[in-house]
Amino acid sequence: MSELVPGTGVDAAVVPLAHAPLPADEVLIGRPTSATHPLATLGEVEVGIWEMTPGTASDTEADEVFVVLSGHARIEFVEPALPAIEVDPGLVVRLSEGQRTVWTVTETLRKIYIA
Repeated sequence: MSELVPGTGVDAAVVPLAHAPLPADEVLIGRPTSATHPLATLGEVEVGIWEMTPGTASDTEADEVFVVLSGHARIEFVEPALPAIEVDPGLVVRLSEGQRTVWTVTETLRKIYIA
């Protein structure tokens, strides 16, 4: 599937995604994989689907808002240090460019992102 054509829709919960292993230097526990599927580019903003299988990995974030569609994870904010959050379906989260995080996914996490 390619980007959405104007006037069309897709069930983001079931779009097939092609997973690949995360970079070894980001993986802290397990063998998580991830997949991204862009849905639309609006000016300089990208909207898409992202998914990660169970495991723990570090990341440096982009400016992003996302909505969790399915799964469960805990996000720890390493830099700047902030309280960790648990994310479940329906939660909307804002990340900031350069934030360093650790994601512990316990149930495959799928989200819609706007970045």
